[in-house]
Amino acid sequence: MSIILASGSPRRKELMHLITEDFTVHPSDAEEALPAGMPVMMAAAFLADVKAKSVAAQFPEDLVIGCDTVVVLEDQIMGKPKDREDAFRMLRQLSGETHTVMTGVALYRGTQTSVFTSETEVTFYTLSDEEIHAYLDTGEPFDKAGAYGIQGKGSLLVREIRGDYFNVVGLPVAALSRAITQFERLTAKPRIHLKKP
Repeated sequence: MSIILASGSPRRKELMHLITEDFTVHPSDAEEALPAGMPVMMAAAFLADVKAKSVAAQFPEDLVIGCDTVVVLEDQIMGKPKDREDAFRMLRQLSGETHTVMTGVALYRGTQTSVFTSETEVTFYTLSDEEIHAYLDTGEPFDKAGAYGIQGKGSLLVREIRGDYFNVVGLPVAALSRAITQFERLTAKPRIHLKKP
């Protein structure tokens, strides 16, 4: 059985190496759309499940891991910004506030599955317009949920976090490592012992 990471994120790939060197990357091409009326708290797990399930259909014998990270402020999901103006809007909203970063993780092997969500609270300093524009000038925010990357220059915006730092980067490493161990144990195929004649 091989391990497949159903994500094209270079950050998740880098973090996955902390768990194991024995994995391959196969990004999902599934449509990432939330059903109307889905509770915000379920969004990350739902999208992670969609990604993992689409790749698992192609590799039924392997352990497939799908992930999705969302930034939530006051029941509002902040995805990746469309442009500079949108990124500025997001960062202005996050300024001086505490938001929640949720990473959903789905593990599949054939039809067997396990899904969980890891949450981390992040509090920003109060940001001036000049600070926000200076950060936007780095180009870093535009491919990241919530318009910031805590592992880069975005770290300068963060006053404190409560929870798993790596979850904010995009992969709850410790929780996933334990989930893989448990999942492999539960889905291991029993060995057949033949009696000698």
